[in-house]
Amino acid sequence: MPSLELDFNNPILQLLSGVVALLVLASLIGGVLHLRQRGNPSATITNLNQRIVAWWWMVAVLATCFWLGAGATVVLFAFASLVALREFVTLTPTRAGDHWALVASFYVLLPVQYWLIYSDWYGLFAIFIPVYGMLALPILAALQGDTDHFLERTTKLQWGVLIAVYFISYAPALLLLDLEGGMAQNLMLLFYLLLVVQISDVLQYVVGKLFGRTKLAPKVSPSKTVEGLVGGGALAVGVGTALYWATPFTPWQAAAMSTVIVMAGFFGGLALSAVKRSLGAKDWGQMIEGHGGMLDRLDSVCFAAPVFFHLCRYFFQAPAAG
Repeated sequence: MPSLELDFNNPILQLLSGVVALLVLASLIGGVLHLRQRGNPSATITNLNQRIVAWWWMVAVLATCFWLGAGATVVLFAFASLVALREFVTLTPTRAGDHWALVASFYVLLPVQYWLIYSDWYGLFAIFIPVYGMLALPILAALQGDTDHFLERTTKLQWGVLIAVYFISYAPALLLLDLEGGMAQNLMLLFYLLLVVQISDVLQYVVGKLFGRTKLAPKVSPSKTVEGLVGGGALAVGVGTALYWATPFTPWQAAAMSTVIVMAGFFGGLALSAVKRSLGAKDWGQMIEGHGGMLDRLDSVCFAAPVFFHLCRYFFQAPAAG
């Protein structure tokens, strides 16, 4: 997979500059709020500043990977999948009979899936885990001879691999697409996906806190409201539409694509919140201060990335030569 030469006229650098400007503004606001409470801020202000610091680190890491090229970006997401899968397995009980299935998940399925992206092998990438991986895991577990809660244990691990590895891998898989504009356009679409997903999460939370009255699914996620989804989602779609110039989309296409991203991301967050509640957990982990675990940051991406990838592949990939 080729690396990417970025210049100052590249849309990615322009958007990264805009994100940095927003983070500077957010840092100033957070600092002022901290000082106004005379150095003894509320839990909300403390959490806000923790999130801002975490965002600085996440943007810095992502920008560095983009600068280093596609290979570094694939490695970054492979690491994210590794951490996310570990978080999932940590919260879901396993037994000694799951040992070889766990080994295969971490040391075979995960690295091979990302190697297929790096090798530009879409045909096998798309079916490797959902076909061969899902067949291998119950076979390995059955060979251990432990039949206690076998279906439950195997299904949990299969679900974890699908969520934390297969679905997340569709984000860097955008680098596989043959788009006009080359690798710069591929990375731009990846940045567009992540930006719209994360802005949607933030805006839905903010609008929900300010105007939310109608709980959408109080037993699953008490903070999610109809007003937050509609208002924050609409604002995120507006941002995605305004960024059409950095994508292969027309304004109307950008509006449709960002709507799909927002809705898929919302339902991804909702579904994984239901999983957490069923396990009696608030967060998947504590890796990112103010944000919870890796899977807490990527729950929306898990559902949005595969849908966005296939829409881009079917409707915007350049026709094959000959």
